[in-house]
Amino acid sequence: MGTLQDKVAIVSGSGRGIGREIALKLASEGAKVVVNDLDAEPAKETVAAIEGAGGAAVSCIGSVTDADFGDRFVAAAVDNFGGLDIIINNAGYTWDTVIQKMTDEQWDAILDVHLKAPFRILRAAQPVISGLAKKEAAAGAVTCRKVVNISSIAGLGGNAGQVNYAAAKAGITGLTKTLAKEWGRYNVTVNTVAFGLIRTRLTEAAAGGDAEIDVQGNKIKVGVNPALLGAMEKMIPLGRAGTPAEAAGSVYLLCLPESDYVSAQTLICGGGFFV
Repeated sequence: MGTLQDKVAIVSGSGRGIGREIALKLASEGAKVVVNDLDAEPAKETVAAIEGAGGAAVSCIGSVTDADFGDRFVAAAVDNFGGLDIIINNAGYTWDTVIQKMTDEQWDAILDVHLKAPFRILRAAQPVISGLAKKEAAAGAVTCRKVVNISSIAGLGGNAGQVNYAAAKAGITGLTKTLAKEWGRYNVTVNTVAFGLIRTRLTEAAAGGDAEIDVQGNKIKVGVNPALLGAMEKMIPLGRAGTPAEAAGSVYLLCLPESDYVSAQTLICGGGFFV
């Protein structure tokens, strides 16, 4: 029996990177997971990995920025697994430049994926969670549910070239603290994990400077110059970037029963680094 046996979790952006590791970790502890990715193949691969290890998972494909996504995501949990216990708002990417060169499109895209999408998912989840909580209370049972919103140290201290991303992640703090107050009556804890430098496809060293991802037709450069990456790691007290598995571990801590009285908090997963 895992620590999250038979809990039902939804994890956005879980086809790759940190999100995939979060989904795998929750599933390894017994949770039934709804996996999401913009692309079908990565989501299917995560589902297959969970099922191959004896777990239960289904996929919910599509962009978290679609107007109907929150409803579809929550419905996938209820329709396939009969409930909803854990919500992880992880999906996102960066689209950087200094403010004088940033377009409205860049600003809107990053706020949409990092702030509006979690808002819509949580709004869609409210009737389900409140309904379950009321049924449990009437039966004399109590279940503690968990929301973990993913942020960044950029949202706490800012980061040059990321005014859109930093603003969105700062907004996540306000969303988290407010929802902790609104949903406390349903016995839901709402917390944030703010990541520092984690090695993923978005941050891996790009010697040629031409690595990019395609997000709904937008070609976005990713990766960090090797010299800059090395300098960044030297500023971290632990002396290195974190791994996706380590990032997932910090999220898992806030899903454990031992954290049932921890709410409205921001946990920094950054190897000791903080601006």
